[in-house]
Amino acid sequence: MTQGTQNPLEHPEVQLASSRGYLLSFFISAALLTMSLWLVKDHAISPLGLLMVTSVIAGIVIIVQGYLLLHMDLSDAQIWHTVAMVLFVPLFIVTIGLTAWMFHGLYARTMIMPAAMSGMTH
Repeated sequence: MTQGTQNPLEHPEVQLASSRGYLLSFFISAALLTMSLWLVKDHAISPLGLLMVTSVIAGIVIIVQGYLLLHMDLSDAQIWHTVAMVLFVPLFIVTIGLTAWMFHGLYARTMIMPAAMSGMTH
């Protein structure tokens, strides 16, 4: 918007906003997260299966919110937001993974076990 006479409502990012998209994103995310909560609360499946299912549900929620709420797509108006997200996601995953690896190593090296528990393994 280089000119002061342009209508701000004609800006491409403003035109992408719709209450239908926001509500659809909210209800889909709420339904998926409620399903995930129910699975965890009732111990519906094995712990490893629960980890996998909740991870997949979380990934679906992120995709739904990215597309419907944040309008991440390949249109001209949103291409740089999508490029930023594509660059951010791997860095975020590596950061979380390395942090978990670091804390796992610190736990193994620093936790003092009582003599009665020395025979137990993790």
